[in-house]
Amino acid sequence: MQKPTFKDYLLLHLIVLIWGFTAILGDKRLVSLSSLMVVFYRTLITSIALGIWFGWAKKSLQIPKNDFWKILGTGGIIAVHWLLFFGAARVSNVSVCLVGLATTTFWTSLLEPLFHKRKFRSFQIFLGVVTFAGIFQVFRAEFHYAEGFVLGMLSALAGALFSVFNSKFIRHYDQFTITFYEMIGAFLTITLFSLIWGITGLETLKLYPTDWEWLWISILALVCTVFAYPMGVRLMKKFSVFAVNLTVNLEPVYGILLAFLIFGEKEKMSANFYVGASVILLAVFSYPILMYLSVQRKKRNQLLASTPVVEKQ
Repeated sequence: MQKPTFKDYLLLHLIVLIWGFTAILGDKRLVSLSSLMVVFYRTLITSIALGIWFGWAKKSLQIPKNDFWKILGTGGIIAVHWLLFFGAARVSNVSVCLVGLATTTFWTSLLEPLFHKRKFRSFQIFLGVVTFAGIFQVFRAEFHYAEGFVLGMLSALAGALFSVFNSKFIRHYDQFTITFYEMIGAFLTITLFSLIWGITGLETLKLYPTDWEWLWISILALVCTVFAYPMGVRLMKKFSVFAVNLTVNLEPVYGILLAFLIFGEKEKMSANFYVGASVILLAVFSYPILMYLSVQRKKRNQLLASTPVVEKQ
């Protein structure tokens, strides 16, 4: 592994800052489109941009048919994740949405052992209890934003689910190939949702962005998705998984700070909300540290078990 430079550290934090900015770019105060149409245009622009890149790079996109459908289906989960994510921000605000999203680590800690058929670690159960304590505090403090917080947590669940699937795909395929097919799957899924929405007549959708809305959605697709994702993968060659995961946990912190700077008093919450959010973030930051210590302890135990015992004469 190459040693990271100061510029690499800055780039890593820039990427996390960009990801924290996504909730703001899709906020109704910047983009008046429904969350359905925001995701529609985001997936459309991302798919086209990645398709152009593959054509320019002349890279093969061939994968086995069975995995093709699996990756396409995972793209559908990503569409649901984004739909819930932007929906959460619309019915509440950016801060509530991002605190709900912060539970992704908690959901991942529950899903990974189930998918990989591993036993739950004791600290995972403990952090689950701590996370729920924080969730209870947030609900109690800002119950009028309960719908947004629940949507944010469901978005986090969908995010944890596709992350677990991607951890399997990345062992066999290039990250750009996976992203391209997932974006197509996400686009097809959100198109189907849009058609159902239109047929049922639940709500009249605004179909086309204004001039400024095109700008925000394009930044959302090209900067937050097409640029940030491969840059994050490239940095994995210089940083340990532990270091990257620890830094990525700053996403809700950066997002909440940016929302307060941009939208001002409208993002200000009660003191009890920040207490609950701090408890959730404490659990989020503790998880990779405790996981790292658990792995190191397991390695030491395996090393001791494999070391022959020399009897004294």
